[in-house]
Amino acid sequence: MPNPLLDTSSLPRFAELAPDQVVPALSELIAAHRQKLEALLDETPQPDFDSLVAPLEEMEHELARVWSPVRHLQGVLGSQKWRDAYNAALPLLTEHGTELSQNARLQAAYAAVEARLPHNVSAAQKSVVEHALRDFRLAGVDLPDAQKARFKEIMQQLAATQAAFEHNIQDAQDAWSLHVHDEQDLAGLPQHAVLRAAAEARRRDRQGWLLTLDYPTYDAVMRHADNRGLRETLYQAWVTRASDQGQNPDWDNSEHIHNILSLRHEAAQLIGFDNYAEYSLATKMAESTEEVLEFLHELASRTRAAAEKDVAELSEFAGITMTPWDCPYWLEKFKQKKHSISNEELRQYFPVQTVVGGLFELAERLYGVSLEVQDDVATWHEDVRYYAVRNENGALIGGFYTDLFARSGKRHGAWIDECVVRKNLNGHTTLPVGYLVCNFPPPDKSKHRSLLTHEAVVTLFHEFGHMLHHLLTRIDYPSIAGINGVPWDAVELPSQFMENFAWNYEVLTRCSANSETGEPLPRSLFDRLDDSRHAGAALAMMRQLEFALFDFRLHAEFDAQRGPAVLETLREVRDEVALIPHPDYNRSPHSFSHIFAGGYAAGYYSYKWAEVLAADAFSAFEKAGIFDQETARRFRVKILEIGGSSDIMQAYVAFRGRKPKIDALLRQSGILSE
Repeated sequence: MPNPLLDTSSLPRFAELAPDQVVPALSELIAAHRQKLEALLDETPQPDFDSLVAPLEEMEHELARVWSPVRHLQGVLGSQKWRDAYNAALPLLTEHGTELSQNARLQAAYAAVEARLPHNVSAAQKSVVEHALRDFRLAGVDLPDAQKARFKEIMQQLAATQAAFEHNIQDAQDAWSLHVHDEQDLAGLPQHAVLRAAAEARRRDRQGWLLTLDYPTYDAVMRHADNRGLRETLYQAWVTRASDQGQNPDWDNSEHIHNILSLRHEAAQLIGFDNYAEYSLATKMAESTEEVLEFLHELASRTRAAAEKDVAELSEFAGITMTPWDCPYWLEKFKQKKHSISNEELRQYFPVQTVVGGLFELAERLYGVSLEVQDDVATWHEDVRYYAVRNENGALIGGFYTDLFARSGKRHGAWIDECVVRKNLNGHTTLPVGYLVCNFPPPDKSKHRSLLTHEAVVTLFHEFGHMLHHLLTRIDYPSIAGINGVPWDAVELPSQFMENFAWNYEVLTRCSANSETGEPLPRSLFDRLDDSRHAGAALAMMRQLEFALFDFRLHAEFDAQRGPAVLETLREVRDEVALIPHPDYNRSPHSFSHIFAGGYAAGYYSYKWAEVLAADAFSAFEKAGIFDQETARRFRVKILEIGGSSDIMQAYVAFRGRKPKIDALLRQSGILSE
């Protein structure tokens, strides 16, 4: 019986996929690709784009399609068998990827293609070749054999260690719970959170209430629990996940952090960089480590006074010195008192399906696309939905899955990922498909509804911005289509840009319906929400700058002789920018997946870098009208459609008419007056 993973003629056949299919499928496909590559190199003495590059794009696209559901399912199913299959397959993929990028014959063939590119070659084709040649260099193609072998070994070890880092977090998070016997200890918690804790206790055959470390529960406790001791208990559990301060030493990520940083540094030095931060910037907009640090320090210096004011106001309001487990709670109380606004009041207006419907309507209004659910598409869970995406003429341009609710075993956070990347080669077009994943509170059993905070609404808009970037691409070559080939410090531009629409009243009226009356968000309530937008914004800015500086310094200052100074660097950064002291047991690096298991190593600054771009871009919409069709068309054509085919700063200038200005972000955050 044919392996269903190898069927790339349609969407993944999720109902038929099984973990034991993974290694055989990848082994078979990689072996076939090796043979094809050897034949290509042997039979193409004078390669050009069509004879060499296009077939390579086809092969990489096929491999990505086979791997995509595997990578996805191990993160959303909570299945040990899928995790084991993923871990078993990682060495195969990593070895193959490094083998390709270190293939000197292949590099020489790409160099020959570049030399033969005609003067009127398309920007996309030129970019495909340039990116490939850059990546050959960054993979050490020119190194002596022994160093090439060591680089390849490092990539293998990194892939396995980063996966283990992520799995430790998931295991530690899933294993933790707090059994509450007295309902008074839950005073202040929203009713939905109390009911969910009771249901979790029943599910485990216990009386009372059981609090877990899924993000909706953690967030509800930190924002609403009157019991300060309960807040600190949840905080301590959260910031010690997968650490030496956690409940199980088997899940301690300390050694993984040490190994990841050491391996990255060694790899960077093999290629000729002083440190991994420099290596990371080779594929980003920022041109030097000095430029990144100057950017972060400028933001910090211009934000500090406003952040100090935030802390002083909160401390005076609460009558206590702020701690990390006090700040979210008292900020919520402060908003209720000063702005007469609360997350619980807002939640009643944001049923998740209403929000989704309004968000899709916004996409149609801006970009002329329509989104329609398809119930006949196989998925991996009953909560998952699939949407077909059509353009203004009704032609299908792509699709995506949504998996919106938290559940045990599912990776925490919110993200999008590629299922299929757009491709148009040799007259055959493959449309883009994506996964949009969140961890919103699941629908309650009585009324079958999930109500979102406004913060969760913003999160959904953010991830959908990424999805539009993936879906609206017009680039034919997978390696630079959609998000691919886009500098990592610009990849957050479309997502953070979309967040701004979640603060517009006309948009929110289409995304809201009171859970009891069906009435949209009242103008008076929106005005209070808008007034509260800047409450704590400067403090939140400094918190993000803390993460960014820690990440960048950790990679830029690594010393191979002494090893990684993780907690020391964290203390130094916090002494510089943190305004609320953290307890000694805080081990937030041990669950910092973005930099130790994701794509943000020496790149967490990208969020703020791209936020400057996004705020400045949205100011163009504010000036022209946020639904202005010409501005939206220009943003789509110049930013969303181009993938990695053009220099992103040049593309931004083509959209905006000038380079971005940092003041737009400071004004948007209320740090700089209008």
